Amino acid sequence: MEASEILANVEKTAGWLKKIAAGFKPETAIIAGSGLGGALPRLEDKLAVSYKDIPGFPTTTVKGHSGELIFGRMGGRDVVMMKGRFHYYEGRPLSFIAFPIRVLRALGVKNLILTAAVGSLKPGIKPGQLVVLKDHLNLMGSNPLMGNYHEAFGEMFPDMNEPYDKALRRETVKLARKARVRAVEGVYTAVTGPSYETPAEVKMYRSLGGDIAGMSVVPETITARQLKLRVAGLCWISNFCSGISKKVLTHAEVLELGAKVSGKMQAILEGLLKSKVL
Repeated sequence: MEASEILANVEKTAGWLKKIAAGFKPETAIIAGSGLGGALPRLEDKLAVSYKDIPGFPTTTVKGHSGELIFGRMGGRDVVMMKGRFHYYEGRPLSFIAFPIRVLRALGVKNLILTAAVGSLKPGIKPGQLVVLKDHLNLMGSNPLMGNYHEAFGEMFPDMNEPYDKALRRETVKLARKARVRAVEGVYTAVTGPSYETPAEVKMYRSLGGDIAGMSVVPETITARQLKLRVAGLCWISNFCSGISKKVLTHAEVLELGAKVSGKMQAILEGLLKSKVL
């Protein structure tokens, strides 16, 4: 698809949403990861729009991702939330992952808060804990910006010196401590999935500097940084990666543990929306 056609689709989708959600002018967006639908902030004046009704939005195929775009308000601010994201492993081109981020920017979004369930690469980072992202390793074998450049999206070669905003990171760690949740800053290792990592792969990721591994977040971050959005990444540890624990991994367990940490995650996200750093 030509870049001009992609831009036209972004503008078409954003225009449709502006009519449906007239009165909302969100500057902050949140994307919820697996099992974290219950962790989303309790917004006022909510308006939920199903992905299947939005032009250009396919339905999500992953259990735990309901597929809704939710508009609302908190702390005097308009917010939009994606309850469910799109993944490379669902068979979509990696460049497609850029589409909803570009739509959010066209709606006026300036801040993007990403949440995700991830596996720990280190014994000291345990299930149930939180990792606030400070950097990432893109091991997906591609980049969401390839082959679809348009000057409307930003620079062709966006700087990635600080992918995750420092002020947002500090505030997130502070809010986690207030919620009595152990949170550390860490490096996200992005892999394609959908299979979990082998023990040998886990050793390699760790040797490269990775702290956690997951199958999302990074394409969204790269796209957001090209658009000059400030990004915060908040990940909860759903499991140890292969070779660290002998326990067999299942997606059902990821969702179950997600339900348990949702309340504390919700408090952190609500704190961010009410903070002065946004």
